[in-house]
Amino acid sequence: MLTTRGSVRPLARADLAAFNELAEKDPVVNVFALYRARLSNLDPRWLGGEIWGRFEGRHLVAACHAAANLVPIQASADDATAFAERALARRRTASTIVGPQDAVRVLWDQLGPQWGRPREERWEQRHMVIEGPPAVAPDHGVRAGVRDDLPTLFPACVSMYTEEVGVSPVDGGAGELYRARISQLISQGWSFVRYDDGELVFKAEVACATPGAAQIQGVWVPPHRRGEGLATAGMAAVVHQVRARIAPRVSLYVNDWNHAARRAYERVGFVETERFATVMY
Repeated sequence: MLTTRGSVRPLARADLAAFNELAEKDPVVNVFALYRARLSNLDPRWLGGEIWGRFEGRHLVAACHAAANLVPIQASADDATAFAERALARRRTASTIVGPQDAVRVLWDQLGPQWGRPREERWEQRHMVIEGPPAVAPDHGVRAGVRDDLPTLFPACVSMYTEEVGVSPVDGGAGELYRARISQLISQGWSFVRYDDGELVFKAEVACATPGAAQIQGVWVPPHRRGEGLATAGMAAVVHQVRARIAPRVSLYVNDWNHAARRAYERVGFVETERFATVMY
């Protein structure tokens, strides 16, 4: 057992400025953590967990979001090992470990033997960013979702999530909670849709955002409409609209094996900046 636990502690509101300074070293990769910190002011009641900080003296050198997702923030191998030690000292609450590949690998090397077999491991996920206008013409039929879209948008979101993650988000009676999340994204103006003769043929959402960056999730085209360029033109429209009213830089991460999605994002102008990894329970 390591002896580094004394240098790791939960962060509190008084640490918010130091945390933001740390995470802003890479504000696009760390957009999820920055967004969560802005919403919660690092209060565990609103986080649904904690954000741990690792200190050298009084200086915050790394952090880790520890709630439903375990997410390392600016973490070296030593930092990730220290966070893993803290995680092993408590009951597992995280259903996902996700973030930069190197830090996730160190976390998993330490946690895996105790946490047991995961449902899935995805070690090659391309983190991609676009910082300027899209490189292809946007689909002008793409618009922000409205509440009247929910009857068609909800099943599309369920289908996308199930296809992507391998389990349904409505299992175990979670349907109303998932529907509320989609409704929240609509009310924020973070849901984007495209209809063709009344059929939803493209959708995507902003998962999290700060004034500096936004992260896209849930990109979906129905199977029978794939290969028509809907994702490329749709994502160009999403980038255009997100940059106009939410944040100047747009990011996402995509599985290495998803060649069709990667080609679409590359045509839009996204470039790889980092490798992510995800371990799911």
